[in-house]
Amino acid sequence: MPTAPHPQSTDELFQALRENHRLPYGRTRTITAEELVDAAERFAEPVPLIHALLELQEAYTYGSDPRKSPVVFARLLTLFDEQPDAFDERLRGQLFWRFKWVANALRALPEIPLASLRQWLTEMRDRYEKEGLGLQPYYGQAYQLAVHVGEDTTLAYELWAGRRRTPHSDCEACEICERALYRIAAGDDRRALEVWAPVLAGKESCQEEPARSVSHALLPLLRTGHADRARELHLAGYRACRRNPSMAGEVGRHLEFCALTGNEARGLELLGENRNLFDEVDSPLDQLDFLTGVEVLLHRVESLGHGGLPVAGYAGRAWTVAGLCAEVRGRGDGLAARFDTRNGTSAHSGRRKVRLDRAPLLDALELALRTRGFDELAPGDAAGARGAGVAVSVSRAASALPEGLPELIRRARELDEQGHPDARACWARLRTLVAARDYAHPEDPAVGPYGRLCADLLSDEAYRAAERGDFASAVDLHEEAAGLYEDAGAPDDVVLARACALLAAAEVPGEDGEDEAEAKAAVLADAHAAVVRLQEEASGLAPYVEGRLLRLRASALGVRLQTSGDPAHAAVVFAEAELLQEFATRHGLAPQVSGAMLLRAGTYALSGDLPAAVAEIDALRGRLASDGPAWHLPRALGLRGRLQLGLRDAAAAHADLAEGLRLAAAWPANAVDTSRLHADLAQACLHLGRPDEALTHLTRSAEADLRDGKRMDAFCAYSNAAQLCLDLGRIEDCIALLDSLLSEPDVAGGELDDRLVAQLRLLRARALHAGDDLKAATAEFVALAAESAGWDDDPGSHAMIAAETAMILGEAGEFDRAGEVAERALAAHALSPRYELISNCLRELARLRAQQQGPDGLAAALAHLDEAGRVADAARAAGFQPAGRSLETALAYEHGRVHAYVGAYEDALAALEKALALLGEPGAEEGGAGEWAECVRLAGAVEGIYLERPAPALVRLDAAVARLTALGHLEECEPLASLAAQLRDEG
Repeated sequence: MPTAPHPQSTDELFQALRENHRLPYGRTRTITAEELVDAAERFAEPVPLIHALLELQEAYTYGSDPRKSPVVFARLLTLFDEQPDAFDERLRGQLFWRFKWVANALRALPEIPLASLRQWLTEMRDRYEKEGLGLQPYYGQAYQLAVHVGEDTTLAYELWAGRRRTPHSDCEACEICERALYRIAAGDDRRALEVWAPVLAGKESCQEEPARSVSHALLPLLRTGHADRARELHLAGYRACRRNPSMAGEVGRHLEFCALTGNEARGLELLGENRNLFDEVDSPLDQLDFLTGVEVLLHRVESLGHGGLPVAGYAGRAWTVAGLCAEVRGRGDGLAARFDTRNGTSAHSGRRKVRLDRAPLLDALELALRTRGFDELAPGDAAGARGAGVAVSVSRAASALPEGLPELIRRARELDEQGHPDARACWARLRTLVAARDYAHPEDPAVGPYGRLCADLLSDEAYRAAERGDFASAVDLHEEAAGLYEDAGAPDDVVLARACALLAAAEVPGEDGEDEAEAKAAVLADAHAAVVRLQEEASGLAPYVEGRLLRLRASALGVRLQTSGDPAHAAVVFAEAELLQEFATRHGLAPQVSGAMLLRAGTYALSGDLPAAVAEIDALRGRLASDGPAWHLPRALGLRGRLQLGLRDAAAAHADLAEGLRLAAAWPANAVDTSRLHADLAQACLHLGRPDEALTHLTRSAEADLRDGKRMDAFCAYSNAAQLCLDLGRIEDCIALLDSLLSEPDVAGGELDDRLVAQLRLLRARALHAGDDLKAATAEFVALAAESAGWDDDPGSHAMIAAETAMILGEAGEFDRAGEVAERALAAHALSPRYELISNCLRELARLRAQQQGPDGLAAALAHLDEAGRVADAARAAGFQPAGRSLETALAYEHGRVHAYVGAYEDALAALEKALALLGEPGAEEGGAGEWAECVRLAGAVEGIYLERPAPALVRLDAAVARLTALGHLEECEPLASLAAQLRDEG
């Protein structure tokens, strides 16, 4: 099926070639390039065909298809021999550059005889000499062949490395990598890393670098004690090569790095992301490199006892770790043997053995914020979390369960009446036993009929559904349990199940609307009344059932207060809590006494009396210490910590929350909401200026939510963690976390909320931009802008995304597309105003136009500023107040910058004078001084440097420095004083 339109002219052909060149390497680009060669041949002109063949060879080379690259080059060489005048200087340069591509391609094919490889190098040398080109590139290829074959490389290295570079030499980054690898082969890790330094620091780069160097440098960094640097480079380097068939070997080395640093589970996750490489890599040499890294990982996982885990592998069948490891081993050994046979050495088998025999270099190195465990990779398991960190709770397992079935049933019910956390483990064990085919229910009057046990299990399942927020399922389960209890002759349980169903039904989300809160409050009031009637109509209820019903009644009113926020609803909550506490105290129901006091503390908080809430919690802590239940202490401390946050005592909040998390470790994971404790601790840490610790708690909060099956909550927590990473400048951590989330099956399958997924993608796009990956960021922004255009219910979000997209496109120099997207942002803004955001977008597009296009872009830039002026007028008419400077001030400043960029300096100075007048003189307070100082600096530069009027510029600058110094804004003074000194030196 054709992937590109058939060009009808050479102009259309060249346009199609340019468009195809912008595509990522892969089959789509390659197929289109093949079609464009066919189209070029129809024009019977050499130049279009040369361009098309060059594009096709590049697609083959970087699409990891070495067999076809030399064939295309042979056609180019024939054209050059027959029609040399068709090759201008640039085309001639490309042709001779690509002799190296062919040499690399031939080395990658074990079926090509070694004599043919040497013959090609002779051809390359002869051609270079004939053209009068330097031979350093030839000697570079001769050295690489010596390394590949496994010959003594000393002389070949000196012949290459000792020669002066030429215009046809490999780029600096690639040559640095070869020099470093030479040191690695000699066993000198430290010297290799010194050689690599410019590439690893990003100072030298190309199509393949620094990704190639990074993959080779990971293990030397570990061996020399630079684990943190290795971690940092792994995150950045892996992202640059993942899923790329032409960098399969690099992916394999990242998998090997995971296997040797205690990150085997992450390695399997990355392997799943790169499953396409099993089928899309056509280069045997790249296959060998990739498969060796895969085997290192799989062998390590199998040695840890996880050979039965499912794993991504070759298409067409399901694989386990052990099965894929055996398959990969056979293929890898076969490829190594083919190369060694061709080369007449054992070099490839030997290098492969060294990698496979290498022992782990570290027991554990935390590579990513989202720490994975093998249990999370089992099919259908969406929970579980492994890892350590700051104040992380590691919950204990439940106490030993009774072995006898009757005893287990009685124990489960006894613990359930107490509200004890260990009841959950008993019910889980019973659920497994009952599901077995050979289950036989005990005939024991104390246990009751089979139907009652089924009802117990349904009730437990309903409670768990409600904890996950699935209230509709909870209603159905409670109702079904009530029917079974009725059949089993358990009237107390019938009443309790129906009461729980009433409260769960009141929590089922209704339709969105302006009166949603009011409607829900009314439903909760009705639920309370219904539970009261149930309790009044029942007789002879056991005290623990009465206590639970009273607790349900009080909870219904407490949730109503929380929903409505109406202080008038607080009194009835206090009354119900008092009734509950009095009854529970009289009957010795310690959990319900604690529940009543917690409810009262929460009601004080919702009523705005935080000190009274803290006093209530302190009273509860004393009671829990003496009378229990102990498992309520973490919850009480969690509430106290949140109250301290409300009182703006972050240190006290941190102490309470950390203690709550420590105590939570004494109980099973489901006994305490550790997710909330971690989330609140993150807030406390941010207030205390400890963002890295906050980040740890955010990720632990998300892990706890995943363990409890709360995926939406987990992804929201991870989103917050990613945003904090971005704020902290931990760009690669942010991108790695988001990549992991976006590769989850329910995300890829469209099962997760589409707006939440869009938020994750938007964060990723911003992180890519912050990490200077403008191409990837632009692609993501453009895709999001297109998708959000269909959000008729949320035009404001589309306006935000489209505005950011327009600015990114402008930064990339694509001003026509930027203008189109900006128009869509304005249209969405008309439906849901985003004055400041749209103004920022238009001003930034104006600045970018002027900066990149100079005077030629002035008209378009001024048109953007005129539109920004209309936005500012509308904002003023609507009474909108921006967060910082006024939109008019920002507009005047941008007029100054735009005119300065195009050389209209008098207009620029006049605009900056206007901006300064609008800003007004700075005050002693923080904020505003920086903007004023920057405006003065730019005005001083325009006046003193470009208009060549240093005297008035110095008066301006000196006065500003004196003003800011008197106000204590010393940091803002520095650029002004520096500019003044420059003007005096030049004068």
